[in-house]
Amino acid sequence: MAQLAGNSTHVARQLTYAQISRQSASPHHHARTAAAMARNAPVASTVTITDPNNPSKSFNGLMSGGSSNTSSNNNMNNKSIHSKDEEVNGRTSNNNNKLPNHSIQQTWTTLDMGGMGLKNLSLTLCNTYTFLTTLYLNHNNLTYLPSSINKLVHLKTLDVSGNKLTSIPPELGLLIQLRDLLLFDNNITDLPSELGSLYQLETLGLEGNPIQPDIKNILLKDGSSAVILSLRENAPVGMPPPQREWITIENHFDSKYQKKNGYIVINESFIFIDTISVFCFNILCQKYATSQAYGYTPSWALSWDYRRELILSEIQSRNADIICLQEMAYNQYEEYFRDDFRERAGYDSVFYPKSRAKTMQDKERGEVDGCATFFRSSKFELIEVSLLEYNQKALQRADFKKCPDIYNRVMTKDNIAVLTMLENKETLARVLVANSHIHWDPSFADVKLVQVGMLMDEIDKFATKHLNPPASSPNGIVYSATSKLPTIIAGDFNSSPDSGVYEFLSKGAVKKDHIDFGDYLYGDYTTDGLTHKLPMKSSYAQIGELPFTNYIADFQGVLDYVWYSTNTLDVLSLLGPIDKEYLSKVVGFPNAHFPSDHIPIMAEFKLRNPRPEKKLEEPNFGNTNRRQPIKENNDHSNR
Repeated sequence: MAQLAGNSTHVARQLTYAQISRQSASPHHHARTAAAMARNAPVASTVTITDPNNPSKSFNGLMSGGSSNTSSNNNMNNKSIHSKDEEVNGRTSNNNNKLPNHSIQQTWTTLDMGGMGLKNLSLTLCNTYTFLTTLYLNHNNLTYLPSSINKLVHLKTLDVSGNKLTSIPPELGLLIQLRDLLLFDNNITDLPSELGSLYQLETLGLEGNPIQPDIKNILLKDGSSAVILSLRENAPVGMPPPQREWITIENHFDSKYQKKNGYIVINESFIFIDTISVFCFNILCQKYATSQAYGYTPSWALSWDYRRELILSEIQSRNADIICLQEMAYNQYEEYFRDDFRERAGYDSVFYPKSRAKTMQDKERGEVDGCATFFRSSKFELIEVSLLEYNQKALQRADFKKCPDIYNRVMTKDNIAVLTMLENKETLARVLVANSHIHWDPSFADVKLVQVGMLMDEIDKFATKHLNPPASSPNGIVYSATSKLPTIIAGDFNSSPDSGVYEFLSKGAVKKDHIDFGDYLYGDYTTDGLTHKLPMKSSYAQIGELPFTNYIADFQGVLDYVWYSTNTLDVLSLLGPIDKEYLSKVVGFPNAHFPSDHIPIMAEFKLRNPRPEKKLEEPNFGNTNRRQPIKENNDHSNR
């Protein structure tokens, strides 16, 4: 390798690290070195390993002049790690949790099994020692690494130099925390494309292997990161996952009554079934789809042209009555989605960008994301739309104006909600649909509660205006209370099922001293507590929620929901989870098959209020006029 032309820095690094590795062949070399340094006693056989380009970086995990509080060295690289929580272009990942925490605090995280003549690795190592951050297996007689090594998800350093390896398992690409992967002096000729996911890797040691010339040339010319980039960009597109299955929700209505052509038969009467299907999807605004934020994703899979086609295909395949999208860019809506959805699929729509758009010039405004609600124009008439700007609405509350925390924390967040009142053109039933994107930052749980509190307040006001039928349908349904008006709230709430937001929406109240409020003060919300009048439930609560709706390298969890009013709607079916086998090989989304870091969710509902009964006769399924208006039936005894 030394004879090949390349960047002198990268060549020197490979040769220096390889030479250091060869001097570390004695049994437990790294552990003995760490122990000696911890005792602050020089040992003749100890080799101090340093990066020639960064003398402060200790190759064996101990900083110069530092000490270790573990039984052996902790990390090859003690640099601070940039978290995915750090904002990139105004956006960060929606992390409430990181990698799995362990209930027992480990006092050591490094294991040195070097120079022991090992021929095989016990599966116990991978299944039990998942807390390891550094693993030395150098200078043994290993001929392969087990695929189960991917369970060591916290590994930052893996040294398997000086073995008899001829290949690397593709599963190694799942160890995304790796900073140093040392493969010196083996018999490796090629690298699996899956290693392209190791976007945080700093050192890839390949000296002493008969590696393919193309990989070798990239390594010597441009370094380890360039090799990983090449693997990622040129990786073949694997098989897509199986189609997500639909989950049928069993209930008394479906099991007890006979269905026929959109009607159910009850006591020898035909009753019309009024159903609504709702699709919700944070599509990932293109401004945020960067390699800095999603380092494991090839650049071509982050391009808008590629992602847009996947987004359109996903939406069109679901054929929903109502579509709620978040992170829709202003210019993408204006230039493409609005007209395309109307012409190709028969959807009318409303869209509003985040509040910051008001202060921007046209070009910058076009990149601002917001919330778009599409509805099937053949089924629904738009009665009214209302924009809720959380920071502006906060200023209108007298109790909030006296709270400095409103100005310091709530006013600086420009999230929005879009409220629409839709009327079914045939049945004249109305449904309130709210589409919102709540603030992302886990350290602002108080702001999330305040925003959702304001959302429920505004929904109540908006619903109150529409209890009586609109002027365009004077004989429409009269609702006796806001709780009787079918209500759907969809969006990215950036809140997990154990959050105050989830508790508030599902239980109707949170106490004034709820932990998510912290020590902040928000007027009546923190003096009296938060309450709302609607009996709400997450549609996926029927199955205990999905495993996740947001899937990135360092977080997998539920953040997106379709909430519904339980006394007016029943869940008929739900779009199911992603195939587990497929996920076992995926670092995170977006990827070649999923265009966003979120997955879409969808629910089909049935309005609980049945139409008036009529004598049993074969219904006429030909052309029909708009149905005669009815007054809401408050008798729930047969529901």
